[in-house]
Amino acid sequence: MTEADLVRSAGRSPGGALPAAVLWDMDGTLVDTEPYWIATEHALAAEHGATWTHEDAMRLVGNDLLDSAVYIRERMGLDLTPRAIVERLLDGVVEQVRVDVPWRPGARELLSATRAAGLPTALVTMSWTRFVEPVVDALPEASFDVVVTGDQVERGKPHPDPYLLAAERLGLDPAHCLAVEDSATGAASAAAAGCSVLVVPHHVAVPPGPRRVFRDSLHGLGVDVLAATHAAAGAGRRAR
Repeated sequence: MTEADLVRSAGRSPGGALPAAVLWDMDGTLVDTEPYWIATEHALAAEHGATWTHEDAMRLVGNDLLDSAVYIRERMGLDLTPRAIVERLLDGVVEQVRVDVPWRPGARELLSATRAAGLPTALVTMSWTRFVEPVVDALPEASFDVVVTGDQVERGKPHPDPYLLAAERLGLDPAHCLAVEDSATGAASAAAAGCSVLVVPHHVAVPPGPRRVFRDSLHGLGVDVLAATHAAAGAGRRAR
C-alpha cells in the first residue's frame, strides 16, 4: 500500500490529527542491534562448549532479557544465574554499540520529524539502561521525553507494562499513542496496552492482529503517515 493509499484508508487528509505521542521500540526498530546480541550469544555458547542455533536466537527477539536468560541457561546448560547471563550479554553488546550504532533506515529521520512536529516521544525497550545509554547519547539531545528500559519494569514485553509505564510518565492515555515496533512480542505488548501499532518487521515475522498497521520500512515516512496509521490502527483495520 502506498503512502497516499494509507492516508485514504484512514479517512484522513495528510494533515489529519496526529497521535498524542510516538513510543519507539529500540532493538530492530530504531537500531539494528540484533546481530550484536546474536554474536554475543554465540560467543557465550562457544565459551561454554554449548550449542546455539539461529533458531534459538530468533526465539529471543523482542523478549525481556531475564526471560531470554532463562532460555539461554536451559538451552546451553549454564551454571549461571539469569542475571549473570544478562550482564555477560550486556558486556558484549555494549562494547559493540560504543564502536558503531547501526541505525535502521529512516528511523532517525522519522524520529527527528516527530520532534519537529512537537510530538512527545518515548523509548520503550527491553534492553537494560547501560546498553540504552550509548544509543540515546548518539542521538540529538532531548530526542526522547521518556525512556523505559527492561530493568525498570517487573514484567517485560509481551506484557503491556512497559508501554503503560511510558504513557503514564508522559501523562497520556495509551489509546492516544502510536507505538513503533518490529517484533511480535513488542507489537503484542503495545496493543495490549491499548496503543495503535506501526509494525515494521525486520528479523522475525509478525502476524496480523488488532490495532496493527504494517509497513516494509520507515524510510521516507513522515508525520502525515503516522496520523493515518494511528487512525487506521485505532479503527481496528490492518493495512499493508
